[in-house]
Amino acid sequence: MRGHPDSFHAGTRNLMAACLLWAAFATDASATGVEPARDLRVDPAPCLAAALASDDERTVSVCSALVDNAKTAKADRIKALIVRAGAYERKEMIDRAIGDYDAVLQLDPALADIHNARGELWRKTGDLPKALADFAAAIRLKPDHAAAKANHRSMAQELERLGALKAVAGKPSFNCATARLKVERAICASPELADLDREVDGAYARAAREAISQSRARILRREQEAFIARRNAAFGRPGYDLRQAMKQRLRQLRAGEGS
Repeated sequence: MRGHPDSFHAGTRNLMAACLLWAAFATDASATGVEPARDLRVDPAPCLAAALASDDERTVSVCSALVDNAKTAKADRIKALIVRAGAYERKEMIDRAIGDYDAVLQLDPALADIHNARGELWRKTGDLPKALADFAAAIRLKPDHAAAKANHRSMAQELERLGALKAVAGKPSFNCATARLKVERAICASPELADLDREVDGAYARAAREAISQSRARILRREQEAFIARRNAAFGRPGYDLRQAMKQRLRQLRAGEGS
């Protein structure tokens, strides 16, 4: 996806999976002693060839013909769906890729790798509970699945972090029970302003912590104190916009511009 390293690794992973899944094809054909069917829509070889050539458009085309053909064997249909899902993922057609993995798991629910792969796609869409469920399913099927275990661990940590953020949503950096200034009471009365205040305070704390020197940290502290003093003095005056002042301060801190 636009040259991102993750997209390269995902593509490599999908192609390797296709090769492994199709490795049994030649063996199966020779073992039966029956010549493969001449109908190209049933022959899985073109689908694999397109995948190995990294030709996503052709992969989707020829593998779709294989998937849609009623004569296709179950094992070949699963392989074609997995290869096509990889092509869809590289084309950033995530919903279709997930749909193909859904179809694979309907045909064979015991494929741990596919649960993990679908979980990674759910994570991309932002559906974190479904991602976590897929990673857990992969681990149940294959307890030593390293990728699924790593994904499950990081996903659980992310959900925990989001839960912590939800717990402080709408709460400022200070205790509203002891708020005395009008500006503080105004911030406490507005969830949006409260979130902004907490973001400004967090951005300042990070900037101070990461300051390259003690002198820079002192400068940042003076700038933050000056911002708060201006905010307290200017609030309620004509033309003063507290929300915009806080947003501007947040942008400055994130950009490392100070005041």
